[in-house]
Amino acid sequence: MSKIDLTKALSSEQQLINREISWLQFNDRVLEESKNVKNPLFERVKFLSIAGTNLDEFFMVRVAGLYNQIKDDFDQLSADGLTSEEQLSRVVLKTKDLLIKQNDSFKQLLNELKKEKIYLKKIKDLDKKSIDFLRDYFNETVYPVITPTAIDPSHPFPFIANKGQAILMKLEKVKNKRNLNVIIVIPRALPKFIDIDGQSDQFITIEDLISYFSESIFPEHELVSFLPFKIIRDSDIEIDDEAEDLVRYFEKAIKKRRRGSIVKLEILKGSSNNLKDFLSKKLDVSDEHVYEVEGIVGIQDIDEICKKKSPHLRFKKFNPRPVERLEEFNHKFFSAIKSKDFVVHHPFETFDVVIQFLETAAKDEKVIAIKQTLYRTTPDSPIVKALIAAAENGKAVTAVVEIKARFDEEKNIELSRKLEKAGVQIVYGFAKYKTHAKASLVLRKEKGKTKTYVHLGTGNYHPINAKIYTDLSLFSSDPLIAKDVEKFFTFVTGYAKPSKLNKIILSPINSRLFLEKQIDNEISNSLKGKDAEIWAKMNSLVDPQIIKKFYEASCKGVKIKLSVRGVCCLRPGVKGLSENIEVKSIIGRFLEHSRIYCFANGSPMPSRQNLVYIGSADLMPRNLDRRVEILVPIENNTVHEQILDQIMVANFLDNSQSWHLDSLGNYHKGKPLLMKKAFSAHNYFMSYPSLSGRGKSIMKMKPEILRIIK
Repeated sequence: MSKIDLTKALSSEQQLINREISWLQFNDRVLEESKNVKNPLFERVKFLSIAGTNLDEFFMVRVAGLYNQIKDDFDQLSADGLTSEEQLSRVVLKTKDLLIKQNDSFKQLLNELKKEKIYLKKIKDLDKKSIDFLRDYFNETVYPVITPTAIDPSHPFPFIANKGQAILMKLEKVKNKRNLNVIIVIPRALPKFIDIDGQSDQFITIEDLISYFSESIFPEHELVSFLPFKIIRDSDIEIDDEAEDLVRYFEKAIKKRRRGSIVKLEILKGSSNNLKDFLSKKLDVSDEHVYEVEGIVGIQDIDEICKKKSPHLRFKKFNPRPVERLEEFNHKFFSAIKSKDFVVHHPFETFDVVIQFLETAAKDEKVIAIKQTLYRTTPDSPIVKALIAAAENGKAVTAVVEIKARFDEEKNIELSRKLEKAGVQIVYGFAKYKTHAKASLVLRKEKGKTKTYVHLGTGNYHPINAKIYTDLSLFSSDPLIAKDVEKFFTFVTGYAKPSKLNKIILSPINSRLFLEKQIDNEISNSLKGKDAEIWAKMNSLVDPQIIKKFYEASCKGVKIKLSVRGVCCLRPGVKGLSENIEVKSIIGRFLEHSRIYCFANGSPMPSRQNLVYIGSADLMPRNLDRRVEILVPIENNTVHEQILDQIMVANFLDNSQSWHLDSLGNYHKGKPLLMKKAFSAHNYFMSYPSLSGRGKSIMKMKPEILRIIK
């Protein structure tokens, strides 16, 4: 049997890793960072918090989707050949395994926090002075805002919104021993952890506080038992292509989301079985939706205890470097960009340059128009302020606000109204597609002609995320790229599909065809005996068609190296199918977010003849078929070398924060035998003064580098 025939012979499950299981594996890797003793203690606590938040969102969308498929008798198999029931069964088992690891991590971290004299305590173990303080805190801060509800025929069970936390109590009246069930929904305005002495070294939970002072709420009653719990609801919003008013549609959908069906009921392990049964019955939740955790309910809030000002408990402070090109031109943006394209590597080089680019455009008298996409940002973002200032200065400003950005819909509606009041023209893009591309366009009058400057990025215009996400910003005044970006904005605002693009690749128009063509070109070069290789970096690899093209290329001798941070459905290293493919995932201090696609193009990797593209698109069906995305070629020699010879090489060299995917679908930490010393891409990029200086440093290791990356 030939290698290519094996692709047809293997079952779907043998060829592909299930998407949901792959996501849970990703969250497992995040959770492992909470156990990584090389990370400072507070950072480990933060990783535990992130893992908890991630899991909630996974249930809100992906698990909820499986339940809906089962309810609707959806009979289509997943790409790896599983029914919805089979997927859900595996997800539940894997989630329960994750929660066991989460509990272990929580216990371990509490022990290590004690060594730093930081304690999570029970009120009953405190001295009188501390209890008196907490009594005052309860009476002044907590009691006025909670609404205790007795559950009886005249008091029905209250509604609890998505991500809501509450306490169910069983009380007994002292006089007649009559039982009373009570529920207290914990307002989100209250902290999960209460600092007992103001020194940030002793904490109790809000549940412990409320249950301890329950007799203050219900005089003449004693607390028999209590059950802390948390609810996760179906939170996905189905997009109606026929919606006449997207804003009004999403406002209604957001309200509906808060009342979605329950997909996860999290309770404290060891709680009263009677209360558990009572709660399940009142919420109409079956056992398969119930997940028991140890220690605390709502682990995502655990980082609230990380308040102590002890530098050794945090990552060493890192200040992003200034951008050398702008320093050379004294921060004259348009002169710097006009001289030649340049790239900025966030967060190692400051994201402030993106903000300053727009602030400069807002003030510049020669600038006549600005067009900007906004997917995720903050209402008080300096970018938003710059757009408002530009509009107030009489410039034509257009903002494409994507209100369909999941979990940011409400913020984006608020943002759009704020911009509109200032005179910015707001466009919401397509009802059918999400506009996920990251683009800025500035039109400037120069010597009687209009000159166009563009910024294209791999990350969102979010000043907070930019400090922890690794992303790339390309600044260019290339006339052909500029013309393409103008067509992109016309496509989004006016639905005018561009008939021809000069350089950029645009989803959903031609991204899939472009990528398949490049893979086919590598296959052709391999068959001709030329260098044939693909290097790619992305957040997720899910698309079955692209994966099968990678398999085809592997079977034809193309070497493929992939850095996939999150979900990866491709199964590498299978003899006769994917033995020429390697997959790694970097999980560390920064969230790997940049998307980079590199093709040998008949020349050795890395070299100037290789093709390099960056952009906003991952390799998922949604990014190729249902989103508006941009990929842009990197043609300037310096920028090409910075991305390929430095960023990509450093990612493949990393053996400190890397996980390697095997043919069975399991991840393994590091490959220590490949290099004599540990190498962290994140530490490397934080250590060197500039991209231009970095190239010489990393390529001094060239013989060893080539041995490793080949």
